This record gives sequence, structure tokens and C-alpha cells, in this order.
Amino acid sequence: MAPAASGTPPIRRILCIDGGGIMGTLPASFLASLEEDLDRPIGEYFDLIAGTSTGGILAIGLAMGVPARDLLDLYVRRGPHIFGQSGGVLANFAGGAWRRVKHVFAPKHDADLLRAELAPVLGDKRIGEAKTRLVIPAWDADHRGVYIFKTAHHPRLKTDYKRLAVDAAMATAAAPSYYRRHRTAEDVGLLDGGVWANNPIALAVVEAITLLSWPGSSLRVLSLGCVNEVYLIGEAPGWGGLARDVTRLFMDGQSHGALGMAKLLTGHEYEREAIFRCCPDVPKNFFKLDDTRKITQLKGMGASSARKERPRIEPAFLASPAESFNPVYTLKGTGS
Repeated sequence: MAPAASGTPPIRRILCIDGGGIMGTLPASFLASLEEDLDRPIGEYFDLIAGTSTGGILAIGLAMGVPARDLLDLYVRRGPHIFGQSGGVLANFAGGAWRRVKHVFAPKHDADLLRAELAPVLGDKRIGEAKTRLVIPAWDADHRGVYIFKTAHHPRLKTDYKRLAVDAAMATAAAPSYYRRHRTAEDVGLLDGGVWANNPIALAVVEAITLLSWPGSSLRVLSLGCVNEVYLIGEAPGWGGLARDVTRLFMDGQSHGALGMAKLLTGHEYEREAIFRCCPDVPKNFFKLDDTRKITQLKGMGASSARKERPRIEPAFLASPAESFNPVYTLKGTGS
């Protein structure tokens, strides 16, 4: 925990990671590059970690104590297999053609492949084994409402800590039309948290201020996006063009709204620098959620961004590890 003057609340450090499919390689590389200069996994330098979809997978791994370099290795080595693109040129071409046809009437990708690759990383670990507080959004399609996996960092949070970490990872990453709805061990049907919180920064800040009772003025947030696509929509676009951009519009609107709320709640930027947003600009359609052919470029961009941002990130977040997290409830019982 960062030192504080007498009578002043300690600085609380929050890490938030956006959704973005295989583009999660970029924030994974960013964190792995920063981690090279640390003597322990980078997740231990934060008091709270929030992540959505691919960012949720990273957040859960980091909170469990998995080094960022190992998570990056998962994306680089196993990403092509997860998205069915690990064969030769002809096999990948044929597989891609089939998936495009399949996408018309069924989920494009096989969720079992993703779960099989997450198993060696998360195994049978429960959310209650997290070393850092977690907030992982999903969407309950049956009840048309939010569903958030959380560690037991408040007396009200009595159940999620018993749940499998892989269930939370699969749920937050179950992007509609890309993966089938995820059924948890309790048969709750969940979809990708990106439906409502692809950028989870507002969710994390509200959690910190309300349930954790951390003053907004004590929060410092590192917010990592995957990429920021640069595009313009004309004055009167045809429906075809607008339809292609509608998902991007919704995601952008949610992200900017979440950032705006987080800024108001933390006093950024008129009162102090509280939010550190890192999300490099790229041309429209240059990267795709499930196109693994540019993993190497994403990895390089993450490392380059970390090199650029290191002078302001290190003193703000990485000067010392965070205070140990002691959950209200543990897997051995319900004591504090």
C-alpha cells in the first residue's frame, strides 16, 4: 500500500482491463513488460482488479497470482488453437470458411477449446483463492440483468468465493454469437460482461467507493484497453454501413461513459491525476476479436506501450506491493 500522511486515507490502486478477444494479447504484453522489473507477480501491486471478457480472464489469472508473462504465453502460444487457426494455410482457410457459414446459425467458436486451455492456468481453483479483490462482470440472459462475480471483500458477498474461477472466466468471455452461453456449475446461463461493461472502470470505482468504503480521492486507476479503433461515421450513412459499425458504436459509448463517471467519482482531472488510461489507436478493422494472425504485432504494441508509459506508471502503481487482502469469508469456513 502506498504511504499516506497522518489522517489521510491510503492510496488504493485499481487495475481495470477491457474486453477485446485475442486483442487481449496487447494488455497482457503491457503488464508482462512492466512485470519484468518487479520481484513478484504484477497482480500483487493492486488492491482491486476488474476485467471484462478477455480482460476478465487476465484479471482472474492475475488475482490468482499467475505472472503476467504466463498469461501472455497463453495468448501467444494457444490463441490460434482456441480460435481454430493453428493448422496450415489450407486448413485455416477451410476452417475460416466453415466458421463464417456456421456463424449464420450457431456460435462461431467452440467454447470447449477455450475451457481446455484455461484449465492448466486456473485448474479447480475457486474465486476464494484470489490474492487480490476481484470484480468480474457477466450478463444473466434469463433474467436480463447484470451478474458480477466478486471475491468476499464485503460481508454481503457470501457465495461467489466458493465458485470455480474458470466459471467466472468462461462466463465473462461468452461473447454472443462467438461462444454459446456459459452454464456454470449451478446451471446459471451467463453471457459476456461486454454486453454492459466492456470497459469495467466505472464498475470498479463504484465498488471501491460503496462496498469497500474507499474515498474517491484515495483511488488511483490503471485502465487498459485492447485497441482504440479510429473511425468516422458520415452524416447519413446507409443502413449497411451503420449496421457494420453498430457494435463499435455501443462499445465506444459504454467505454466513454464509464470513463466519464470514473473521472467524476475520483476527481480526475481537475483535482488530481487519478486515472491512467492506456489504449493505443489503430486503424478501423485492422484487428479483429478472433483473428490470431496479428498476435505478434499485438504483443509488440503492448511491449512498446509499456516502454512509453513506464515513467508515469511505475511511481504511481508499482513502488511497492499492495496490502495483503484478507477476505471476509474463506474456503475453510465463514470466519473473517
